[in-house]
Amino acid sequence: MIATSQPLEERYHPRVASDVTVKVLMNGRAYPTRAKDLSMAGLYLIGPYQDAERVTVAIPLPGREVVSICRVARRLPDGVGLEFDVLDWEDMFALARYMHPRLPAD
Repeated sequence: MIATSQPLEERYHPRVASDVTVKVLMNGRAYPTRAKDLSMAGLYLIGPYQDAERVTVAIPLPGREVVSICRVARRLPDGVGLEFDVLDWEDMFALARYMHPRLPAD
């Protein structure tokens, strides 16, 4: 089943394509996987996480590793859309610095 928290055209935060390998933290281990895209609100994680309700991720960004528990917002055959539960100011700044040069110009 595909779950969607909001229609894609109504997203508040733009997403940027990502080449970042994130770590999914499960059962005391870190598993590398690819993030297809990233926004200030969440990311799309490639992999078999459709049965999960929450996933903890560590995103290595320049100058800071952002670690957050995420809620599964939508499920697709190749992965899951995740929404960050809580980010502190430093995490938000790190995400903004990563995303800014990758956003399309108006």
